[in-house]
Amino acid sequence: MWAFGCGRVRAFVRLLRPGNALMSAVAIAVGAVVAVGLEGTIARAASVLLGGLTVFLFTGAGNALNDVYDREGDRVNHPDRPIPAGEIAPATAFDFAFVLFVLAILIGVLINFAAFALVLVSLALMILYETRFKASGWSGNLLIGWLVGSLFLFAGLCVYEGAVRPIQISASLAALAGLSTAGREVVKDIEDVAGDVGRTTLPKTRGIPYAGRVAQAFLIAAVVLSAVPPLLGILSLWYVPVVAVADGIFIYAALSSPRSPGRSERAMKAAMVVALVAFLAGGLA
Repeated sequence: MWAFGCGRVRAFVRLLRPGNALMSAVAIAVGAVVAVGLEGTIARAASVLLGGLTVFLFTGAGNALNDVYDREGDRVNHPDRPIPAGEIAPATAFDFAFVLFVLAILIGVLINFAAFALVLVSLALMILYETRFKASGWSGNLLIGWLVGSLFLFAGLCVYEGAVRPIQISASLAALAGLSTAGREVVKDIEDVAGDVGRTTLPKTRGIPYAGRVAQAFLIAAVVLSAVPPLLGILSLWYVPVVAVADGIFIYAALSSPRSPGRSERAMKAAMVVALVAFLAGGLA
C-alpha cells in the first residue's frame, strides 16, 4: 500500500514536471532583478515570491493539461508519461490541472491587479491553445512563445510601482524568450511528427526541411536581438560573455534542428538556462 501511494505521488509530480515549473519560477526572480535591481527585488520580496509560486503552479497546471490533450500522441512519442503509462487517468489529470490553476489564480490576486490580470489572460490563452490553436501548428507555436515570454513581463508587473522603465526592460526580455521558445516549439513538432494525431503542424503540412528553416529563423532572430539589451543600456556588459555562450548553443541547435530534433531541443533547454544566467549577470552588475 505504501509503495502504491508513493508511486501515485511520483506520478503526479512527473505530471507537473517540477524542473520545468521551477525554471519558470526562477525566471520571475531573474526578471525582477533585471527590471529593478537586487535591492529593488529584495524590497519587493513578498510580491516576487508570490509571483514565483503563481508561475510554478500555473506552469505545472499547464503541463498536466497538455498531457491530457496530448495523451493519444504521447502513446507513440512519450509512452513513459503518467497518462499513456496508465499511472493516472485523464480525468484525474484534468482535475489536478484545474486545482493548480485555481491555486495560481488565488495567489495571483495577492500580488497586484495588473499581475492578476495577466494570469487570467494567460489562462485564457492556455485553454485556447489546448482546445484550438495547438492543432493549427504554427499559430500554436507562436502562442506558446508568447506564454513563455510573458513570464518576464509578469516579473516586471510583480515589481511594478508606477515606473515605466522596468516594464520596458521586462518587455525586451519577453521578446527574446518568446522568439527562442517559438523556435523550440517548432523543433518539438519535428521530433513528435510520427505520433502527432489530428494536428496540422509545420513538419506535417510543409515537411521537415521547411519546418527546420522556420525554427532556425526564430532562433537566429533571438540571437540577433540578444545584442540589443546592452546597446540600449538595459543590461550591463557582464551580460555579453554569458549570452554569447547561450547564443552559440542556440546556433548549434538551429543548425541541427532538421536532422536531429531531439538533440536540438535538449540544446535549446541548456541555452535557455544559460540565457537566464546572462540576464541575471547583466542585471546584477
